[in-house]
Amino acid sequence: MQEQAKYLWTKDLSGVTRVGLTKAGQDELGNVTFAKLPSVGDQVEKGATLISLEAEKAVSDIESPVTGSVTAVNPKLEDDVEALNSENEADAWLVEIK
Repeated sequence: MQEQAKYLWTKDLSGVTRVGLTKAGQDELGNVTFAKLPSVGDQVEKGATLISLEAEKAVSDIESPVTGSVTAVNPKLEDDVEALNSENEADAWLVEIK
């Protein structure tokens, strides 16, 4: 699904790619209430499901923009997905992949 590209942003951090939810994605999905994220060490493939989000407007499987191994998951999301609803897009990061 090509539409999903607008849901995620990526940022290179010295060989590691940080992936986050864009403001456009937040606006289209609505308030995120649940996120199923990969775990550190999981292998992800570009184009395969990276995360599953439940939000007020939609339930969506979001595809990974890159292939690699998950090296970090946003610790703010462990107990509460509220960071995915942040006005600051940088707070809405999901995972880091190498």
